[in-house]
Amino acid sequence: MNKHRQIKIFAGLTRNIFILGLVSLFTDISSQMVFPLIPLFLTTVLGAGAYAVGIVEGAAETTASLLKVISGYWSDKIKKRKPFVLFGYSLSSITKPLFAFANVWPFVLFMRVIERIGKGLRTAPRDAIVAESCDENVRGKAYGFHRAMDGTGSVLGAVFAFLLLPILGYRKIFLFTFIPGIIAVFVILFVKEKSVPDKEKTKEMSIKLSLKELPVNLRLFTLIASIFALGHFGYAFLLLRAKNIGLADNMAILLYVLFYIVYTICTIPSGILSDKMGRKPVLIVGYSVFAITSFSLIFTSSIYSILLCFVIYGIFYAMIDGAQRAFVVDLAPEHLKATALGTFHTAIGLVALPGGCIAGLLWDKINPEATFLYGFILAIISIVLFIFVKDKTKITN
Repeated sequence: MNKHRQIKIFAGLTRNIFILGLVSLFTDISSQMVFPLIPLFLTTVLGAGAYAVGIVEGAAETTASLLKVISGYWSDKIKKRKPFVLFGYSLSSITKPLFAFANVWPFVLFMRVIERIGKGLRTAPRDAIVAESCDENVRGKAYGFHRAMDGTGSVLGAVFAFLLLPILGYRKIFLFTFIPGIIAVFVILFVKEKSVPDKEKTKEMSIKLSLKELPVNLRLFTLIASIFALGHFGYAFLLLRAKNIGLADNMAILLYVLFYIVYTICTIPSGILSDKMGRKPVLIVGYSVFAITSFSLIFTSSIYSILLCFVIYGIFYAMIDGAQRAFVVDLAPEHLKATALGTFHTAIGLVALPGGCIAGLLWDKINPEATFLYGFILAIISIVLFIFVKDKTKITN
């Protein structure tokens, strides 16, 4: 019975999806030995403030996002995905150990941006491979599985960071990340790219023309997701909140591990739920859970309340992470899947820098509660605007 249930859960997931899942697992072991430590490293070791944390996290995502639409577009145009994926993961794997040599926060900013350029190059083509490697009726499950493998790697990486931080310190942990990163790059070589059939000869497209070809409904969803992302302050500020109420660095990392465990457990069920119920209801609930998290963080003052906030945040992230990607693919024209994914990732990434700066300024100049109130308000605005987005089932074309 157990075996039959396991087979049913993984039904429809192909070899490519499993391989890309392994790639994400090893990459995130490497990444999450670094990223949860960055806000703590900046404030504890380098003496930077919350504003610097906001700039580093925001600028990294924004810079990377500028490449997502370009790599997605070129991937569609030349009908190749794997070269972008391989180079993107390679760049990230080589860059992460270099955080060990940072003595001032602008160097951390520079290396974070370079590392995220790798993410910008690989994300849309990789997500397109996932979409092209499964049937439409299991698309949510496929993205859910991929995000679960990503989350599993994040849990393992964060656990390693928690265990090794008292022994090795920040800098030696950063150097150690090279090993799982290179394993991930090697695994990519086993991905078999599906050839995209050309029913008619591919016409020349400019990026401007390609973006105009995206449906209005998709552009509307991208706009709403961007407004939401502007207020999505991210896990960095949850970690700062944990420190703000008196937790030590290693305890803050342990809460981060809890967040990713919850995320990993919930992400496949969330993907399956979006396949059955539709993406829109799942995303609205996900945005609502973030609003609840933000509101709760305003009043957080104990380890028990911050623990609950990390759990709720994990549920929220699981609900939207895969479902947003699947919804973009649902709404995109068949020949522009990677372009649509790249456009979406770029749009939400471009607001990361101003969003991070606003969150950091509110924290430093007013108080931490102002940061979370800001996130709550933009989440509510996004939920209201979601009324105007049509689900795929209601679209005639």
